[in-house]
Amino acid sequence: MYRTRFAPSPTGYLHLGHAFSALTAFEAARANDGEFILRIEDIDHTRSRPHFEAAIYEDLTWLGIEWEKPVLRQSEHLADYQAALDRLKEMGLLYADARTRKGEAEAALSAPQADDAAPTSAPANPAWRLSLETAREHLGARYEGLSFTEKGEHQKADPAINGDVILGRKDIGVAYHLAVVIDDARQGITDIIRGHDLYDATHTQILLQALLDLPTPRYHHHALLVDDQGRRLAKRKGSKSLRDYRHEGLTLAEIRAMITASARN
Repeated sequence: MYRTRFAPSPTGYLHLGHAFSALTAFEAARANDGEFILRIEDIDHTRSRPHFEAAIYEDLTWLGIEWEKPVLRQSEHLADYQAALDRLKEMGLLYADARTRKGEAEAALSAPQADDAAPTSAPANPAWRLSLETAREHLGARYEGLSFTEKGEHQKADPAINGDVILGRKDIGVAYHLAVVIDDARQGITDIIRGHDLYDATHTQILLQALLDLPTPRYHHHALLVDDQGRRLAKRKGSKSLRDYRHEGLTLAEIRAMITASARN
Protein backbone atom coordinates (compact mmCIF):
# COMPACT_ATOMS: atom_id res chain seq x y z
CA MET A 1 0.00 0.00 0.00
CA TYR A 2 1.10 3.55 -0.80
CA ARG A 3 1.95 5.38 2.43
CA THR A 4 3.41 8.84 2.73
CA ARG A 5 3.85 11.23 5.63
CA PHE A 6 4.17 14.78 6.85
CA ALA A 7 6.57 15.09 9.77
CA PRO A 8 6.75 18.59 11.28
CA SER A 9 8.67 19.60 14.40
CA PRO A 10 6.60 21.49 17.01
CA THR A 11 9.20 24.25 17.37
CA GLY A 12 7.13 27.00 15.79
CA TYR A 13 3.96 27.65 13.83
CA LEU A 14 3.51 26.18 10.34
CA HIS A 15 3.96 28.52 7.37
CA LEU A 16 2.97 28.35 3.70
CA GLY A 17 5.91 26.09 2.90
CA HIS A 18 4.66 23.54 5.41
CA ALA A 19 1.16 23.78 3.93
CA PHE A 20 2.56 23.15 0.45
CA SER A 21 4.45 20.06 1.61
CA ALA A 22 1.56 18.67 3.66
CA LEU A 23 -0.99 19.22 0.88
CA THR A 24 1.33 17.71 -1.74
CA ALA A 25 1.78 14.56 0.35
CA PHE A 26 -1.90 14.32 1.31
CA GLU A 27 -3.09 14.69 -2.27
CA ALA A 28 -0.53 12.13 -3.47
CA ALA A 29 -1.86 9.65 -0.92
CA ARG A 30 -5.43 10.19 -2.10
CA ALA A 31 -4.43 9.93 -5.77
CA ASN A 32 -2.77 6.58 -5.08
CA ASP A 33 -5.56 5.26 -2.85
CA GLY A 34 -3.05 5.22 -0.02
CA GLU A 35 -2.58 6.48 3.51
CA PHE A 36 -1.34 9.81 4.81
CA ILE A 37 0.61 9.66 8.06
CA LEU A 38 1.22 12.55 10.45
CA ARG A 39 4.34 12.25 12.58
CA ILE A 40 5.37 14.75 15.25
CA GLU A 41 9.18 14.98 15.31
CA ASP A 42 9.61 16.33 18.82
CA ILE A 43 12.91 14.78 19.89
CA ASP A 44 14.36 18.28 20.33
CA HIS A 45 12.92 18.78 23.80
CA THR A 46 14.83 22.06 24.15
CA ARG A 47 12.65 23.75 21.51
CA SER A 48 9.48 21.66 21.14
CA ARG A 49 6.38 23.12 22.80
CA PRO A 50 2.87 21.66 23.35
CA HIS A 51 1.11 24.74 21.97
CA PHE A 52 3.03 24.43 18.70
CA GLU A 53 1.96 20.79 18.43
CA ALA A 54 -1.66 21.74 19.09
CA ALA A 55 -1.40 24.39 16.38
CA ILE A 56 -0.15 21.78 13.88
CA TYR A 57 -3.36 19.77 14.34
CA GLU A 58 -5.47 22.91 14.04
CA ASP A 59 -3.72 24.13 10.88
CA LEU A 60 -3.84 20.78 9.11
CA THR A 61 -7.52 20.34 9.95
CA TRP A 62 -8.20 23.81 8.55
CA LEU A 63 -6.37 22.82 5.36
CA GLY A 64 -8.77 19.90 4.99
CA ILE A 65 -6.11 17.29 5.68
CA GLU A 66 -6.97 14.02 7.41
CA TRP A 67 -4.43 11.56 8.79
CA GLU A 68 -4.22 8.04 10.15
CA LYS A 69 -4.56 7.58 13.91
CA PRO A 70 -2.81 7.41 16.26
CA VAL A 71 -0.16 10.04 15.58
CA LEU A 72 3.40 8.91 16.25
CA ARG A 73 5.33 11.27 18.52
CA GLN A 74 9.07 10.72 18.48
CA SER A 75 9.44 11.62 22.15
CA GLU A 76 7.55 8.43 22.97
CA HIS A 77 10.07 6.21 21.15
CA LEU A 78 13.44 7.41 22.43
CA ALA A 79 14.39 3.90 23.59
CA ASP A 80 14.06 2.61 20.01
CA TYR A 81 16.40 5.30 18.67
CA GLN A 82 18.88 4.61 21.44
CA ALA A 83 18.79 0.91 20.60
CA ALA A 84 19.63 1.69 16.98
CA LEU A 85 22.44 3.98 18.10
CA ASP A 86 23.80 1.26 20.38
CA ARG A 87 23.62 -1.24 17.53
CA LEU A 88 25.73 1.01 15.32
CA LYS A 89 28.23 1.44 18.15
CA GLU A 90 28.47 -2.33 18.59
CA MET A 91 29.10 -2.64 14.86
CA GLY A 92 32.06 -0.30 15.28
CA LEU A 93 30.58 2.32 12.95
CA LEU A 94 30.54 5.29 15.35
CA TYR A 95 33.26 7.30 17.03
CA ALA A 96 33.06 9.76 19.89
CA ASP A 97 33.46 13.49 19.35
CA ALA A 98 33.83 15.67 22.45
CA ARG A 99 33.49 19.02 20.70
CA THR A 100 30.95 21.62 21.70
CA ARG A 101 27.96 22.47 19.50
CA LYS A 102 29.99 25.41 18.16
CA GLY A 103 32.82 23.07 17.34
CA GLU A 104 30.39 20.67 15.68
CA ALA A 105 29.08 23.48 13.47
CA GLU A 106 32.60 24.40 12.46
CA ALA A 107 33.39 20.76 11.75
CA ALA A 108 30.42 20.54 9.42
CA LEU A 109 32.28 22.81 7.00
CA SER A 110 35.02 20.19 6.69
CA ALA A 111 33.82 16.89 8.14
CA PRO A 112 36.50 14.85 9.96
CA GLN A 113 37.65 11.45 8.84
CA ALA A 114 37.43 8.56 11.24
CA ASP A 115 41.15 7.75 11.09
CA ASP A 116 42.27 11.19 12.28
CA ALA A 117 39.35 12.06 14.57
CA ALA A 118 38.52 8.94 16.53
CA PRO A 119 39.83 9.11 20.10
CA THR A 120 41.42 6.13 21.82
CA SER A 121 38.71 6.27 24.49
CA ALA A 122 35.30 7.93 24.58
CA PRO A 123 35.25 11.31 26.36
CA ALA A 124 32.57 12.16 28.89
CA ASN A 125 29.19 12.94 27.27
CA PRO A 126 30.38 12.82 23.67
CA ALA A 127 28.53 13.25 20.43
CA TRP A 128 28.67 10.19 18.21
CA ARG A 129 29.60 10.43 14.55
CA LEU A 130 29.14 7.88 11.81
CA SER A 131 32.46 6.90 10.25
CA LEU A 132 32.03 6.87 6.48
CA GLU A 133 35.28 5.00 6.06
CA THR A 134 34.18 2.21 8.39
CA ALA A 135 30.69 2.14 6.88
CA ARG A 136 32.21 1.74 3.43
CA GLU A 137 34.34 -1.16 4.67
CA HIS A 138 31.35 -2.76 6.40
CA LEU A 139 29.13 -2.68 3.31
CA GLY A 140 31.86 -3.54 0.82
CA ALA A 141 30.54 -3.59 -2.75
CA ARG A 142 27.07 -2.62 -1.48
CA TYR A 143 28.37 0.84 -0.61
CA GLU A 144 29.06 1.74 -4.24
CA GLY A 145 25.63 0.44 -5.19
CA LEU A 146 23.66 2.64 -2.78
CA SER A 147 20.87 4.34 -4.68
CA PHE A 148 17.34 5.68 -4.47
CA THR A 149 14.45 6.70 -6.68
CA GLU A 150 13.84 10.45 -6.95
CA LYS A 151 10.69 11.50 -8.82
CA GLY A 152 10.71 8.17 -10.64
CA GLU A 153 14.36 8.37 -11.70
CA HIS A 154 17.18 6.20 -10.40
CA GLN A 155 19.92 8.14 -8.59
CA LYS A 156 23.18 7.03 -7.01
CA ALA A 157 23.53 7.89 -3.33
CA ASP A 158 26.70 9.69 -2.24
CA PRO A 159 26.85 9.83 1.58
CA ALA A 160 30.24 11.56 1.38
CA ILE A 161 28.53 14.86 0.56
CA ASN A 162 27.51 15.12 4.23
CA GLY A 163 30.71 13.76 5.73
CA ASP A 164 30.79 11.98 9.08
CA VAL A 165 27.39 13.07 10.37
CA ILE A 166 26.42 13.19 14.03
CA LEU A 167 23.91 10.48 14.96
CA GLY A 168 24.08 10.82 18.74
CA ARG A 169 23.79 14.35 20.08
CA LYS A 170 24.93 15.54 23.50
CA ASP A 171 21.88 17.71 24.13
CA ILE A 172 18.89 15.69 22.90
CA GLY A 173 20.28 12.19 22.35
CA VAL A 174 19.61 10.79 18.91
CA ALA A 175 19.95 13.04 15.86
CA TYR A 176 17.41 13.59 13.07
CA HIS A 177 19.02 11.31 10.47
CA LEU A 178 18.78 8.20 12.64
CA ALA A 179 15.33 8.84 14.10
CA VAL A 180 13.75 9.47 10.71
CA VAL A 181 14.93 6.22 9.10
CA ILE A 182 13.76 4.22 12.12
CA ASP A 183 10.31 5.84 11.98
CA ASP A 184 9.91 5.56 8.20
CA ALA A 185 10.58 1.82 8.47
CA ARG A 186 8.37 1.44 11.56
CA GLN A 187 5.45 3.14 9.82
CA GLY A 188 5.87 1.38 6.50
CA ILE A 189 6.42 4.59 4.56
CA THR A 190 6.69 3.83 0.84
CA ASP A 191 6.97 7.38 -0.49
CA ILE A 192 8.63 10.40 1.12
CA ILE A 193 7.49 13.79 -0.12
CA ARG A 194 9.35 16.75 1.34
CA GLY A 195 11.15 19.98 0.47
CA HIS A 196 14.31 20.12 -1.61
CA ASP A 197 16.22 21.48 1.39
CA LEU A 198 16.29 17.87 2.64
CA TYR A 199 17.56 16.36 -0.60
CA ASP A 200 21.17 16.09 0.61
CA ALA A 201 19.99 14.40 3.81
CA THR A 202 18.62 11.58 1.68
CA HIS A 203 22.14 10.39 0.83
CA THR A 204 23.00 9.82 4.49
CA GLN A 205 19.62 8.23 5.20
CA ILE A 206 20.09 5.75 2.34
CA LEU A 207 23.37 4.68 3.96
CA LEU A 208 21.70 4.23 7.36
CA GLN A 209 18.93 2.17 5.81
CA ALA A 210 21.56 -0.15 4.34
CA LEU A 211 23.53 -0.41 7.59
CA LEU A 212 20.41 -1.20 9.63
CA ASP A 213 18.78 -3.44 7.00
CA LEU A 214 15.81 -1.13 6.57
CA PRO A 215 13.75 -0.63 3.39
CA THR A 216 14.36 2.39 1.16
CA PRO A 217 11.23 4.38 0.23
CA ARG A 218 10.77 6.30 -2.99
CA TYR A 219 11.54 10.02 -2.73
CA HIS A 220 10.06 13.20 -4.14
CA HIS A 221 11.73 16.48 -3.15
CA HIS A 222 9.58 19.39 -4.22
CA ALA A 223 10.54 23.00 -4.83
CA LEU A 224 10.72 25.35 -1.86
CA LEU A 225 8.35 28.27 -1.50
CA VAL A 226 9.92 31.71 -1.38
CA ASP A 227 8.72 35.13 -0.27
CA ASP A 228 8.41 38.20 -2.51
CA GLN A 229 12.14 38.86 -2.01
CA GLY A 230 13.13 35.40 -3.15
CA ARG A 231 13.99 34.10 0.33
CA ARG A 232 12.81 30.62 1.24
CA LEU A 233 10.19 30.42 3.95
CA ALA A 234 11.48 29.29 7.34
CA LYS A 235 10.25 29.41 10.95
CA ARG A 236 13.59 30.71 12.18
CA LYS A 237 13.41 33.61 9.72
CA GLY A 238 10.03 34.69 11.03
CA SER A 239 8.02 33.72 7.95
CA LYS A 240 4.34 34.53 8.35
CA SER A 241 2.46 31.58 9.80
CA LEU A 242 -0.71 29.86 8.65
CA ARG A 243 -2.14 30.84 12.01
CA ASP A 244 -1.58 34.51 11.14
CA TYR A 245 -3.32 34.14 7.80
CA ARG A 246 -6.25 32.33 9.40
CA HIS A 247 -6.66 35.08 11.99
CA GLU A 248 -6.64 37.63 9.18
CA GLY A 249 -9.64 35.84 7.68
CA LEU A 250 -8.03 34.32 4.58
CA THR A 251 -9.89 31.38 3.09
CA LEU A 252 -8.42 28.02 2.16
CA ALA A 253 -8.84 28.94 -1.51
CA GLU A 254 -6.79 32.10 -0.98
CA ILE A 255 -4.10 30.13 0.83
CA ARG A 256 -3.91 27.67 -2.05
CA ALA A 257 -3.61 30.55 -4.50
CA MET A 258 -0.76 32.05 -2.48
CA ILE A 259 1.03 28.69 -2.44
CA THR A 260 0.66 28.36 -6.21
CA ALA A 261 1.96 31.89 -6.77
CA SER A 262 4.91 31.41 -4.43
CA ALA A 263 5.85 28.09 -6.03
CA ARG A 264 6.12 29.84 -9.40
CA ASN A 265 8.56 32.51 -8.16
